[in-house]
Amino acid sequence: MNKNTVWAILLIGAILVGFSIYNSKVAKEQQREQFVRDSIARQEAMEAIRQEERNKPLAVPVEQGVDIQESVTSAGQKYSNAYLNLSLNGEESLYVLENEKIKVSFTNKGGQPYSVQIKDFKTYNGDSLLFFSGPSNRLSLDLYAGEQINTGDFFLVPNFIEENNSLTFSLFFDQNAYIEYIYVLDKESYLLNMNINLVGMDRYIPRNVTQLDLNWNIDIRHLEKGFDNEKNYSAISYKFPNTKDVEKLGQRKAEASESIKTRVEWVAFQQQFFSAILIADQNFNSGDLSYRFYDPSNTDTLLMNCHANMQIPFQSSAEQSIPLRFYFGPNGFYSLKAYDRSFEKIIPLGGVLIGSISRFLIIPTFNFLNRFISNYGLIILLMTIFIKLIISPFTYRSHMSSAKMRVLKPEIDKISEKYPKKEDAMKKQQETMALYKKTGVNVMGGCWPMLFQMPILFAMFRFFPGSIELRQEGFLWADDLSGYDSILDLPFNIPLYGNHISLFALLMALSMFFYSKMNMKQQVSSQQMPGMQGMMLYFMPLMMLVVCNRLSAALSYYYLLSNLITMLQTWIMQRFFVDEDKLYRQLKEKAEKSPATPQKSKFQQRLEQMQRQQQKQMKNRK
Repeated sequence: MNKNTVWAILLIGAILVGFSIYNSKVAKEQQREQFVRDSIARQEAMEAIRQEERNKPLAVPVEQGVDIQESVTSAGQKYSNAYLNLSLNGEESLYVLENEKIKVSFTNKGGQPYSVQIKDFKTYNGDSLLFFSGPSNRLSLDLYAGEQINTGDFFLVPNFIEENNSLTFSLFFDQNAYIEYIYVLDKESYLLNMNINLVGMDRYIPRNVTQLDLNWNIDIRHLEKGFDNEKNYSAISYKFPNTKDVEKLGQRKAEASESIKTRVEWVAFQQQFFSAILIADQNFNSGDLSYRFYDPSNTDTLLMNCHANMQIPFQSSAEQSIPLRFYFGPNGFYSLKAYDRSFEKIIPLGGVLIGSISRFLIIPTFNFLNRFISNYGLIILLMTIFIKLIISPFTYRSHMSSAKMRVLKPEIDKISEKYPKKEDAMKKQQETMALYKKTGVNVMGGCWPMLFQMPILFAMFRFFPGSIELRQEGFLWADDLSGYDSILDLPFNIPLYGNHISLFALLMALSMFFYSKMNMKQQVSSQQMPGMQGMMLYFMPLMMLVVCNRLSAALSYYYLLSNLITMLQTWIMQRFFVDEDKLYRQLKEKAEKSPATPQKSKFQQRLEQMQRQQQKQMKNRK
């Protein structure tokens, strides 16, 4: 290849890179412009709704010719404001906004969401998926307007506009001063837009007030198969502005609370597969968050109670608008990521290392296979084979390292016979290490597969129970791969184990037992303590059986496949790739060619120095 060709290739590469960067910038600019246009259009629509509401006559039942202020002079009135006293009494009515994704019911008592149904999903029992429902769910403003009031205590004046799929609730303080909630539900979206408008309230709210309290409380319903499994993946999440990281308020705790003293961009009440997220485009000033789980035997089939008391920035003026948005929908990784608000990070995928494996390896592979295959059991099988192929070079190196140590066992036994005394342990170890050095055996070579497999296994522990794609998807005897499978329900509960028998977990434990037994035959018996062998052979399978019995069936199924494939790989390598007699001759020839005293590594030198110091200390003690 001549110089001109090299320069041509470099020039073409530079042009391609530059063109790619330019296209990326253009695409981001177009997205930003579209976002601005959508925001302006939404604000104009809300302004039109608000203007129409202003032009309507006052919807307060006041008799003609009666001074409304005189109607509150009688004793027993709760508020000094006549309009507020009239709004205390009324008949509760429900109003509905819905699209293809969600159905939100509102009550005029407080002008707040009463229930949310997430369409296209069912509970484990086959009922419509009501994420929350009932009068215990509350969204209200708590403020001082000459007297302390909470908007959830009043019956607000409703106005439904079908053309815009919007709903307005108004709480009047007089004919020209009111608090107004405007809800707009976009088509084919899980987002519910909410504007809190304060009109003429500067005459009631003192000028030194700089923030208002927004109270949000919901009871999330129990929706999945196993209460404990659902509980383990439910919590409260929140995000600070100008960062992509998401904070979590506890997890796997019966209850938790936290007071946040800095600004917050959004708060999420998160169930295992669905979430309610409250977003403040202008950020909250601070907030207090708390949750508690209900007893599994509660008759209302409730999972957890979530509460947020958030402080909204306020400026005294004749008119102020506070834009908020709600997300009521599923915890799908890519669907949440599309909002570009770090919503996808509420999915518990693990820390930096484990989470990165899930985001950049497991989830893309899973979704790619899901485009062409609808059977999730087959998808998990192909994913397992794919992962095993990736780490197969390290598996082969580990197997060869074990084989080399196995064929050198007669030489190791000779060294042990040469140094039978305990005080000669250092000499025995030095000579053993010298033998390994001459023959090129890496003592740590067997650790490579474990080094790569463990993070992937931990990532699977996170991915399967939180993957909404597996929710209520059956395979073989399992009716829901995201929850546990059961071939026998027990009439009693076994501590730590549960009240059922998971066949996938049982098969996984058996495969782990036979794999450990097979693996021990491939290793040098003198390299493992008898107690360690017993733990690997019996304790670890039993422990994993207990742990996985109540976890996701997909996880136990994956672990079962992983063990079976590893056993098959071991048999193939032992049967077709390892000739122990030939390997022994090769190692012996290499040892003969090596210098009589091979150069020691710095680590080996430090190790020997530590051993000498230890022996010297023991002699001094004697």
